Amino acid sequence: MPQNTHSFKDVARYGVRWLFSFLLIELMTHLFYYNAFVISGLWRELSPVEIFIVGYGVLNFMWLKFLLLWRYFRFWSLVNGIETVENMPNCINNCYSLESFWKTWHASFNRWLIRYMYIPLGGSRRKFLNVWVVFTFVAMWHDLEWKLLSWAWLTCLFFMPEMLLKSASNAYKVESALGEFLLRELKALSGAVTITCLMIANLAGYVIGPSGINWLVSSFLKREGVPVLGGVFFSLYVGTKLMFHIQDLRSKAHSPK
Repeated sequence: MPQNTHSFKDVARYGVRWLFSFLLIELMTHLFYYNAFVISGLWRELSPVEIFIVGYGVLNFMWLKFLLLWRYFRFWSLVNGIETVENMPNCINNCYSLESFWKTWHASFNRWLIRYMYIPLGGSRRKFLNVWVVFTFVAMWHDLEWKLLSWAWLTCLFFMPEMLLKSASNAYKVESALGEFLLRELKALSGAVTITCLMIANLAGYVIGPSGINWLVSSFLKREGVPVLGGVFFSLYVGTKLMFHIQDLRSKAHSPK
């Protein structure tokens, strides 16, 4: 649609931010070798916690790569007076639920999937079945590979408890400060679980493949791996609570005074 909401200053700032993002990915490519570990197969020589670090780095690198591609063309659309969809509206490290993650990763494709697949299949009335159809299609749309199908099905599997918990929390009415505190803690714990599951699904799809999942899980369940898993989980729990505070600040900033 015609662009009439962004000033010249806004568009110029958008272009400068894109330039800084480009310099950031150049710096990451020069200093961090996440993709080299994946392509070369050297991840087999790493410890489980190093595998998680590589997987997390690959996920961030992919996000930044796609942000650069889509925002480059959106910038020139804005320069030419055309408003297009922002495909990466949120930072990848500010998502603690699978639903919010997929709404802000390739947002225009997500909108297309909802409009032309999810809703015609029955929408929220059949969401526990629909996500399997939609994510299987997304995997095949990328490429017909077993590791991508395993990524899609693991994502759907991890989606199930999140949807159940979300339905339960929406039905639960908080009547005290203690109840609100407990609900927030439960959401923080579930957020840490979700981020862990998201990382495992992407490790299966883009790093170690489905055959490496058993090795990863068994490594973390060993005596020396349990403290590492606890440390990773606690870090994600703290990060989720930090995201809650960021959301609260945004809500206060946008609330009418």
